[in-house]
Amino acid sequence: MRGVFVTGTGTEVGKTVVAAAIARGLAAAGQKVTVFKPAVTGLDEPGEPDHGLLRRAAGSAQSDQEIAPYRYGPPASPHLAAEMAGEEIDPRRLLAAARVAAADGDALVCEGVGGLLVPLAPGYLVRDLAVDLALPLAIAATPGLGTINHALLTIEAARAAGLEAGAVVLTPWPEEPTRIERSNRETIAALGEVEVITLAQLDLSRPESWPFLTIPEAT
Repeated sequence: MRGVFVTGTGTEVGKTVVAAAIARGLAAAGQKVTVFKPAVTGLDEPGEPDHGLLRRAAGSAQSDQEIAPYRYGPPASPHLAAEMAGEEIDPRRLLAAARVAAADGDALVCEGVGGLLVPLAPGYLVRDLAVDLALPLAIAATPGLGTINHALLTIEAARAAGLEAGAVVLTPWPEEPTRIERSNRETIAALGEVEVITLAQLDLSRPESWPFLTIPEAT
């Protein structure tokens, strides 16, 4: 399986945007890109759902079901959203769906849910799915105060499970970063021994305007 697994240091840190930018970059380079997200929550809220943006960025013809096998209305952790819907997420179904998606393209961009230690089902974390898929990680993080700790904790959690941290992506990166933001980038790179990439605010309505975002291990 070729591609990348996009995780985040938490919720609302730009994970979907990073995944979409990677998918767009791979597609623009001539690869057939398929996308996958194990569970989508928050469909009751307005706006384009995560799997919709991923599909649009990749230029994919995958159905909602093929991209996201589990989809829920409430903005909750996937294990709780599933419980509220009277069901439980099946890891075997996730793996089967991800492998089908990967087999239909040159590269798979998989976006996790929240951070690595978010439970998808009792006893099965997002990190477990990443391990099962054996893809390099791209870690989305915010550039501001507090991000050093969050990023390094995520890197440690990844490496403890044998995962390769391909890069940390700081987003949205301002046109004129502050001293704190510049220091955060340098410190994460040095202490985490990882490549740190920056991604500016994107106009999500115009994928053609996005810069190419490449994670070396994913190409």
